[in-house]
Amino acid sequence: MRGLPRFDDPNLVIGTDCFSDAGVYRVGTDQLLVQSVDFFPPLVDDPFIFGQIAAANALSDIFTMGARPITALNIVGFPTKQLDLEVLQRVLSGGAERVKAAGAVILGGHTVRDAEVKYGLAVTGLAAPDDLLTNRGARPDDVLILTKALGTGFITTAAKAERSPTAVTDHAIESMIQLNSVGLQVARAGAAHAVTDVTGFGLAGHGLEMADAANVALVFQMDQLPDLPGALQLMAAGYKTAASATNRRFLEPRMRVADTIDTTRLELMFDPQTSGGLLMAVPPESVDQALNAARSAGAVATAVVGHVTRRQDLAIILE
Repeated sequence: MRGLPRFDDPNLVIGTDCFSDAGVYRVGTDQLLVQSVDFFPPLVDDPFIFGQIAAANALSDIFTMGARPITALNIVGFPTKQLDLEVLQRVLSGGAERVKAAGAVILGGHTVRDAEVKYGLAVTGLAAPDDLLTNRGARPDDVLILTKALGTGFITTAAKAERSPTAVTDHAIESMIQLNSVGLQVARAGAAHAVTDVTGFGLAGHGLEMADAANVALVFQMDQLPDLPGALQLMAAGYKTAASATNRRFLEPRMRVADTIDTTRLELMFDPQTSGGLLMAVPPESVDQALNAARSAGAVATAVVGHVTRRQDLAIILE
């Protein structure tokens, strides 16, 4: 991003310099336009499920910002000489199912021939100024809540190698296709001060963005982190993504890790998530309301995972 031009527009609320989950542009005194884009190659073999996962992942950034998705555009790369177009139809059908479930519509999109399948969405949402959520507002003594279990990177890596048990993969898929409209309900019920979704930079990376944005430190209780069934066993067997290692190299200098932490569970902090849950900083008095909302909405893996404290020498503290 260094060296790219900056945009000076009075209606630009959140742009590329904020490390936010989506961009925000004011289109009226009481209306904000929220936009994001995401796409990637398949994580699973089933084209329909891949479409669902990719769409849920792209929609997540809009929900994270407290907005309501209204439109989406398909983004597709497809090897027309290697695969039948029926595969593409199934991918697009899976994406459309999740967009419809989110209450939005697909307007169209763009497709190019590519060496491998890629799919995702450019999504537009709307929010009232008072409803906007960002990753910037965490306060000391806030409680950290996470709405989905961790470990999708371990499981999908093993699944590609045909080493993930069917039940383990199915559980991860169920988590990845769940829309973060559910997480937004939890954030609203908990009157969250700050929210971000946990995706490619892992829990530690997105937690660091939240900590830096508010000049605070995040303290994570490692034994409280929810993990997907079978994820840690697959990690111990060596099924980690390349991004897990790069995340760790970048983040470890910004972290303080207690000597008592199990090294296996430590990897949960760096595992890149696909369509992961929302990490939110909630005032202590609202924690029960948030957890009750999670149970009602079906966010069954929701857990209290730590708290916010005043800025220290390091931004992320693991206990």
